[in-house]
Amino acid sequence: MSITRRIAALFTAKANKALDNAEDPRELLDYSYTKQLELVQQVRRGLADVATSRKRVELQLTGLQQSAGKLQQQAQQALAIGREDLAREALARRTAVLAQSTDLEAQESSLQAEEAKLTLASQRLQAKVDAFRTRKESIKATYTAAEAEAHINEAVSGISEEMGDVGVAMQRAQDKTAQLQARAGALDELMASGALQDATLPVAHDDLQTQLDAITSGGDVDAELARMRAELAQAPTPPALAEHPSADPAAQKEATS
Repeated sequence: MSITRRIAALFTAKANKALDNAEDPRELLDYSYTKQLELVQQVRRGLADVATSRKRVELQLTGLQQSAGKLQQQAQQALAIGREDLAREALARRTAVLAQSTDLEAQESSLQAEEAKLTLASQRLQAKVDAFRTRKESIKATYTAAEAEAHINEAVSGISEEMGDVGVAMQRAQDKTAQLQARAGALDELMASGALQDATLPVAHDDLQTQLDAITSGGDVDAELARMRAELAQAPTPPALAEHPSADPAAQKEATS
């Protein structure tokens, strides 16, 4: 297969798939039913036209028959008064009228046959259309139920397009939440270690200033301890301790002896 044919086949397959996804069988059935109704209406209009023509021929035939009867009477009247020439003329006209009547009778018979044929065809077509309508509604109901069931199953299984989009959104939200949590934890660790300064403080502190503050704080403690020792050294000795410089029992016993 040439590359051109392969490309054409691919586009045809794509087009058929898109058409299959886009078309709705219920719409096609309704459209077909509408076209059948239009056909029934056309047959009925044709039947009405044939019936109208038959009625017109029937009226013409009735008029010719009445004219033939009148000419027959005129011929009898002319013969009664001795006017054979008028009687002959009336009979000649009557013959022509009867000939026209014969043609109209043949035409009427043909129209009656055509009318009967169209009537039967209209009845059969109407019966088929009614049967198609019943079948159409049944198919539409079955299709609608199957479509609803398919949507329900897709929703339950989570494979529908809408549920798939929801699943993707949830996954993205979870990933973003985990990323933000990790970022917040990293910032806390950096701030705790001093590698990252708190921008909300009035004055920024660096690592050197932190170490200097620690040294200064330690020097203040040492100075306070020295001051406390000096105060203790300058304080007077309590009397009890002055009278009994040694609290050792053995020394007191030796002093007594």
